[in-house]
Amino acid sequence: MTWILDNLPRIGELTLAHLALSLPAVIIAFVLSIPLAWGANRVRVLREPVLTGTGLLYAIPSLPLFILLPALIGTSVRDPLNVVIALSIFGLALMVRSAAEALDAVTGDIRTSATAIGFSGIGRFFTVELPLAGPALLAGVRVVCVSSISLVSVSAVLGVSSLGSLFTDGFARNIVGSILAGILMTVVLALICDLLLVLAGRLLMPWQQGRRRRPLLARAREVSA
Repeated sequence: MTWILDNLPRIGELTLAHLALSLPAVIIAFVLSIPLAWGANRVRVLREPVLTGTGLLYAIPSLPLFILLPALIGTSVRDPLNVVIALSIFGLALMVRSAAEALDAVTGDIRTSATAIGFSGIGRFFTVELPLAGPALLAGVRVVCVSSISLVSVSAVLGVSSLGSLFTDGFARNIVGSILAGILMTVVLALICDLLLVLAGRLLMPWQQGRRRRPLLARAREVSA
């Protein structure tokens, strides 16, 4: 505990570095997954190959990927860009199937109704389909976010600064406080980001609150009756 209190500035610095590596990857994975999922749903023959192919990306071992990327894109081994790209690949592996299933859950009747009242294909997608798929998409983003925050720590083995640096330094110098701080802050960071995503979902999709209340109100009326 003494070591943690004495090194709070260092822990804070590594926490920010951890976020700077993980959050861009989550955003990139989400943005890329939407058109891939949309295309997979529109061309049904490609759906399973796309979903299976992207899903297999998660089977790539993280550390070898961090080492291989510099040779492929011409960066140095310690370049944070390698970590962001690798995490984006892993995030895409998780997010594409979630996005495809979320968009596919919007029924044909809803699409037909939206078209009938004058929405164009693009307008219907952004105004009707995407908002209705929002809760399921949010669930996928939450999984990707927590997974990315966890995987960032591996990059510390290559010398990229993150909360994983507390693990490597702690093991190398036999400092238990450093190891515990790395574990604790990674978990806390994942929980905070997950909570923020839940709150953002409630702000951006307020109609979902009404849906949740209706079953509760119906049960209350049954009990009172």
